[in-house]
Amino acid sequence: MAGAYGGIRLLVWLLTRAALLLCVLKAVPFPGPDVTTDVSVIYQGWYEVLRTGVFPPDDVAWQYPPGAALAVLSPGLLPFLGYAGAFFLLVLLCDALVYGLLEYAAGRAGGSARGVWAWIAGVPLLGPTGYARYDLMVTAVAVAALLAGARRPRVLGVLAGFGALLKVWPVLLLVGLARGRTARRAWGAAALTAGGLTLAAAAAMPGALAFASSQRDRGTEVESLGALVFHLARHAGWAGEVRLNYGSMEFLGPYVPLVSALALALAAAAAGWLGVWRLRTRVRGPGVPADAAFTAVLLFTVTSRVISPQYLLWLVGLAAVCLVSHGGRMGLPAALVLAATGVTVLEFPVWFAHVVASDPLGVGLIAVRNGLLVAAAGVACRRLWRGTVPGRAGAAVAAAALGDGARSVPGHVPHQGPEDRARARGAR
Repeated sequence: MAGAYGGIRLLVWLLTRAALLLCVLKAVPFPGPDVTTDVSVIYQGWYEVLRTGVFPPDDVAWQYPPGAALAVLSPGLLPFLGYAGAFFLLVLLCDALVYGLLEYAAGRAGGSARGVWAWIAGVPLLGPTGYARYDLMVTAVAVAALLAGARRPRVLGVLAGFGALLKVWPVLLLVGLARGRTARRAWGAAALTAGGLTLAAAAAMPGALAFASSQRDRGTEVESLGALVFHLARHAGWAGEVRLNYGSMEFLGPYVPLVSALALALAAAAAGWLGVWRLRTRVRGPGVPADAAFTAVLLFTVTSRVISPQYLLWLVGLAAVCLVSHGGRMGLPAALVLAATGVTVLEFPVWFAHVVASDPLGVGLIAVRNGLLVAAAGVACRRLWRGTVPGRAGAAVAAAALGDGARSVPGHVPHQGPEDRARARGAR
């Protein structure tokens, strides 16, 4: 029976991915603006520059760490397909890799097919954008890192460090590792990988670190949480405007720097919460690193000045790992992320003109999508905290929240509070 269900999942994956390929190859039209121009115009333009041995000079749209050059240059491995065709094929292969890894994890003891279904459904929910950005490649690295890291912390560190050079956020995969030897191995491997490759890129190609200033100067993008302030303010006579800026549609005008600064402050607060959680956590189960990574990326997504549609791929991939590998503490946040992904395809590309115009339909879509992400982040934080930071109920509450995963870890000793130790002494 398990094999039959696996066959059904494979069939659905093949059908949905065939549909995505037909959309990005323009055999089947998709409503809204053409999302593939990022590949055929922007990426291919960068490809022509990068192959000369330098990073794109004076191009504020290049906002990526040096490892992103590998993703942009990779279609050159298949020149007979043309740049765009080769890019779409490579993204499909990365998609297949994630699917295969999740199927393998689901087949192990304690694994669940829910994570596989989350990936199968989540990618096409985003529409052709999922195949027209290199973020799926980064997500494949992150999924491989988390699944391999359960037993091989150094592999997790190497892949997280490499992923961070592709698009920074995979460094958050390390936030949930237990303090001690495991964390030191993973963080050390990540630092050596990222540091070594960065130095090599800087020595080999001028402009490797120019992306940092472009990221620093970005404003409030129209799809972000902070953008809701200006969407509503436009109806009250706000004097600003929407304009293509730093490669995306941003609000420009009075109070935009203030809202952007508040977004950075919220991101700092999120980092502070994660730091407190690391200090307070006591229960460590096999699913905690994935849960913590998912929660951390959710927090930094909702507090970002930019919430581009492709960011949802990161969340779908991490949610799938959470669901496939243990008892499913992140089930509700994962469902909220999938719902947000379905709304995202409506706000971009289908009705993006309404978002840019700040009309009721556009504002409503952004409010719903971002509201779902905020709700997912809040629930994820609460469940992560309650599952790993025992309160007055002691370790029993944490073990229940972990789905009894903690008891399966060799050598794991649940945290005991003062009341638990007193009862134990009395029993003796």
